[in-house]
Amino acid sequence: MSIWNPWHGCHKISEGCLNCYMFRRDAMYDKDSTVVTKTANFHEPVKRKRDGSYALQSGLVYACMTSDFFIEEADEWRKDAWRFIRERSDLHFVIITKRIHRFEVSLPDDWGDGYENVTICSTCENQRRADERIPLLLRLPIKHRKIAHEPMLERIDIEQYLESGLIEAVTCGGESGDVARPCCYDWILDIREQCRRTETSFHFHQTGANFIKDGRRYRIPRKVQMSQARKANIDIR
Repeated sequence: MSIWNPWHGCHKISEGCLNCYMFRRDAMYDKDSTVVTKTANFHEPVKRKRDGSYALQSGLVYACMTSDFFIEEADEWRKDAWRFIRERSDLHFVIITKRIHRFEVSLPDDWGDGYENVTICSTCENQRRADERIPLLLRLPIKHRKIAHEPMLERIDIEQYLESGLIEAVTCGGESGDVARPCCYDWILDIREQCRRTETSFHFHQTGANFIKDGRRYRIPRKVQMSQARKANIDIR
């Protein structure tokens, strides 16, 4: 697995953005996270070594983890980014976004019903955003679709959308950071049950820092939030 950040910086647009990890990290270096800039790694997928082979090995690539792939400032840059993605058909790009409503801006002419090597994952932190974003995700020409409830802020019902059979997987997780909002294990299990009934893959990614289970609140250190989720052993493949 690799991470490719072609640009950096973002703007908070919904409830899940409140305690964004990227803003927290930038603040440590007095960096303005709202300034969107192209990074030095912009061309990373198509960089080549001296022997002519690609520097980035074949495999899974998570794109734009310190911004949003569909942010307004990147509309022109995204045209080249799509070109890189098309060229590297041996890589599978996962694009996680809160801006599914901007998906069609700067879309390649040859997109058709989607590139086989692209998964679009819409984040839906609460019921409002699920009902706002998932219908768009289902309507748009995309070959591989996922949903991420991260940070998961409340109990969410998405079964009607999973019944379409178009959602390949759902990921859930709590919020990290010192002021993390609570994530309740019951919410996670409820989504898992919806996935089980609709035969959808499910992944419990991380507990978050403020985790509630069986009526008790646990403060989970960042370094073990993912391992604690794995120990729950509730993923559905």
